Amino acid sequence: MKTLSLIIITVFSHGLSQNADSLRDPQEKRLRNIRQLTFGGTNAEAYFSFDDKKLIFQSTRPPYECDQIFIMNADGSGQTLVSTGKGIATCGFIFPDGKKVLYASTHGAGDNCIHRPDKSKGYLWGVYGAYDIYSANFDGSGARILTSTRGYDAEATISPKGDKIIFTSSRDGDLELYSMNLDGSDVRRITHDLGYDGGAFFSWDGKRIVYRAYHPKADSEKTEYQSLLTEQLVKPSKMEIFVSDSDGRNRKQLTNTGTANFAPFFHPDNKRIIFASNSKDSKGRSFHLYIMRDDGASIEQVTFGGVFNAFPMFSRDGKQIVFVSDRNAKGRYEFNVFLADWVE
Repeated sequence: MKTLSLIIITVFSHGLSQNADSLRDPQEKRLRNIRQLTFGGTNAEAYFSFDDKKLIFQSTRPPYECDQIFIMNADGSGQTLVSTGKGIATCGFIFPDGKKVLYASTHGAGDNCIHRPDKSKGYLWGVYGAYDIYSANFDGSGARILTSTRGYDAEATISPKGDKIIFTSSRDGDLELYSMNLDGSDVRRITHDLGYDGGAFFSWDGKRIVYRAYHPKADSEKTEYQSLLTEQLVKPSKMEIFVSDSDGRNRKQLTNTGTANFAPFFHPDNKRIIFASNSKDSKGRSFHLYIMRDDGASIEQVTFGGVFNAFPMFSRDGKQIVFVSDRNAKGRYEFNVFLADWVE
């Protein structure tokens, strides 16, 4: 009788979350109460506002033919365009005051989408020189350029301390990390090795950064990397996770799989890092989330459902996680934003 009562109470208390947990693979012990926030289109890079009440994300959805930046409430309601709707927009983030947004866009160079890279050369990312970083009001008005140098400027995020932006730029002829103030002033280069350094996030205390990088070693790899860069392209098939102080010192490589590791983010305890990787798929097509200590040890697989899981971010209290997945997708290129409770 006691067991039956417990079952009844459990079913009643979870109510709506029963359907949400149908989105969870039984092996996903770290996740509970998974909720799908977007439905249809190609959605990616969803990040919390500083108060965890809003999410900013990029999406390709009608009537737009390429990525634009949207905001929504943390429950998925109120989805609103905040980029210009012109060019390609990517890498959105919300300012600490909750009144402005940050994103990269090509709209300053033209209204049209830039054609995706030629697939005959393999899977490539476009690092187009037309990208610049903008701030705008929360309703999308008043877009103001923060970077206007020649070359690629994108992948910008803001320190939880609310004082610095970190971003990737090709302004010096390579893809390096830079920091700047929230108004675009005091730009400082952080990385210096040949290769791609990008997708950086600050630790919650603002003292460190975690990012993805590819530093070619062999002459043939260096030649290929530099050749692609002249075409404003980069091949992301071999990227590792690095951590360093916020000024670039004390850098340490955390993964060494020779595969695609990306989208790293600090747990609020500043002792663990979650990231996406295809290291367990010999064909490199299946991506899942993993969490490890900040020294690269004790790697644990977090997601098992779907074929693609990436772009994780914890809420400030560490109780929730937002990520992108193809689970429950109705089409081949459909990726949606999901919110889940995090289980310690």
